[in-house]
Amino acid sequence: MPVVPVRHPGRWVAALVVVVVTAMLVHSLFFSHVFLNGQRRERFEWDVIDHYFLSSEVLKGLGFTLALTVVAMAGGISIGIVLAIMRLSPNPIVTGSAWVYIWFFRGTPVLVQLLFWYSASYLFPSFTLGIPFGPAFVHIDLNTWLTPFLAASVGLALNEGAYMSEIVRAGLISVDEGQTEAAQSVGMTRLMTLRLIVIPQAMRVIIPPTGNETISMLKTTSLASVVTVWELTFAVEQIYAANYRVIPLLMVASFQYLWVTTVLMVGQYYL
Repeated sequence: MPVVPVRHPGRWVAALVVVVVTAMLVHSLFFSHVFLNGQRRERFEWDVIDHYFLSSEVLKGLGFTLALTVVAMAGGISIGIVLAIMRLSPNPIVTGSAWVYIWFFRGTPVLVQLLFWYSASYLFPSFTLGIPFGPAFVHIDLNTWLTPFLAASVGLALNEGAYMSEIVRAGLISVDEGQTEAAQSVGMTRLMTLRLIVIPQAMRVIIPPTGNETISMLKTTSLASVVTVWELTFAVEQIYAANYRVIPLLMVASFQYLWVTTVLMVGQYYL
């Protein structure tokens, strides 16, 4: 019998629609103009984007964004590991306290948490370390010590710790219980079993979602602009507040975020 290839007209229609929409988008981005105050301008003002893309203010904001991402993720991963181990503890008090922490920080918006830590010095003007209900040995003035960058780092790290704890816990419980039993049978303590047997095997489950959280954290740092941290979003806000080029400056920030997230995605793929 003759072989007749199956026709797929729907695919050709879909491809045609995609090509037409792409052509319209390219034309709108690069070739369309608008009239503003009697002057003919490019719709997206690519000359303004090119001028500010590598400006000192934007690069400074990008540097603070990267630093804030690293600090927040380092703190979040550390907190997440501790919380995950606490969740797996046989002690109900330890497990319950970890659950309450996760419930609270996952149940409240990140923006609200950042504003709270930025204003924490109003509630606690000083921070002391010493014997509980006894004499204090260290006094820290939070009005001078709690900078906007530190407040944003603490807020983002505490929030990220709640999400990382579930990622780490999922990785830990993915390791077969026989591994733990075998470690205990040769006399290993619980801490040694976690450090030498369970965690190394759990990393194959933990690393991929951790990469996703890192990429997400990079973009979440834009919320730190509300607490006056000079990160990327805050930098472009200050520029367009002076020259009123809102859309071009927002596109500058978008392109900066895009190239950094692209690098992180490539690194995550190979990792």
